[in-house]
Amino acid sequence: MSKIGHMAGVLFSGGQDSATCLAWAMERFERVETIGFTYGQRHDVEMTCRQTVRANIASAFPAWADKLGEDHIIDLAGLGQISETSLTRDVEIEVNETGLPSTFVPGRNLIFLNFAAALGWRRGFSDLIAGMCEADFSGYPDCRKETLDAQMHAISLGLDRKFALHTPLMHLSKAGAWELAEDLGGAKLVEIIRRDSHTCYMGERGEDHAWGKGCGTCPACDLRAKGWAEYVS
Repeated sequence: MSKIGHMAGVLFSGGQDSATCLAWAMERFERVETIGFTYGQRHDVEMTCRQTVRANIASAFPAWADKLGEDHIIDLAGLGQISETSLTRDVEIEVNETGLPSTFVPGRNLIFLNFAAALGWRRGFSDLIAGMCEADFSGYPDCRKETLDAQMHAISLGLDRKFALHTPLMHLSKAGAWELAEDLGGAKLVEIIRRDSHTCYMGERGEDHAWGKGCGTCPACDLRAKGWAEYVS
């Protein structure tokens, strides 16, 4: 695949989507740095899983390992403190009075992009890659392309540098994300993502399902399981 730039930053949580985006970026850029965020998330086990995914992808794909640069962890504890959501406190996951799932952390993706761009401004990259998706998501308004385009326009103006956001999963289903992973790295990459990435909102890493580890009942596990079933069928 042809490269579209020299250096990029991947918003990397260690989940299925961001792991696929990491592989996508390493196919196209000469150097890739990863960016993680801590914000008091209930499923903070993802912060450990993301290191496992990074290490195992680098080990399995030497050509990509040569491109994999620094990992950055940004502390956004204040976001968790002002967000009374099912992702930042121990409460039941449900749909609230606004029609949004209680896992919606207001402004999370917008804040993530601002900090990632600020880091890129210092580190010398202006291409960001993230796993937001319109076609198969949980109803979050900050996953919509229209929202993200507006945010990136504001960031480019505010930093006086053209920043670009690449969202390779934007119009893919969860099954499509698995298929993209296979296209990028074959069965080896699919297995790393299946085994090591973390999606479960409850932070469960116990039971190993066909699609990976998780509680098996939360919306994130349900979406991942359905996508896997469609992918393998």
